[in-house]
Parts: sequence; C-alpha cells; structure tokens
Amino acid sequence: MPSRTSLGVSYDRSAPRRPVNLSLNTDLLAQVREVTPNLSATVETLLGDYLQYARQQREDEQRKLDGVIDAVNDLHARHGFLSDEFSTL
Repeated sequence: MPSRTSLGVSYDRSAPRRPVNLSLNTDLLAQVREVTPNLSATVETLLGDYLQYARQQREDEQRKLDGVIDAVNDLHARHGFLSDEFSTL
C-alpha cells in the first residue's frame, strides 16, 4: 500500500523490509531513542523526505541549466557567435 512522507514521496510501505548496518553517533542515537518508539519508521520517513528534497534540488538545477542553454541559444540566434566567422564547416 503506497504511503507518503511529510514531503510527499510515495513508496510502497508493504515492500519487504531489509536489515542494514548503520554507524550512528551513540549520543545522538540515545537521544533519538528517548523521543521515538520506532527508530526504523523514523529513519524511513527521514530518508523519504531527503529523497524528495534531493529530487527537487536536481530538478531545480536542471531547470536552471535549461534556462542558461535557452539563453545562449537565443543569443546565438540573434547575434551569432564571434567564432562563427572563423568556422571551417
């Protein structure tokens, strides 16, 4: 059954679970265990949020790059490049 994290990432909560090894700061781990009864669920939510953030950052960066490419192409269409007069093609 699909579920969403607080930032909207959708993933299948019924997918099989798999144990993993993590190395965590012991003080941080002790403090987190005081505030959450289910560390695995908390980590899954945080990872989902991080995944959404990382995907959004990648999309934003691609949009910026697309804008630069469009601007350079527009500049070339209107004015050409200085190197065009030296082209051997």
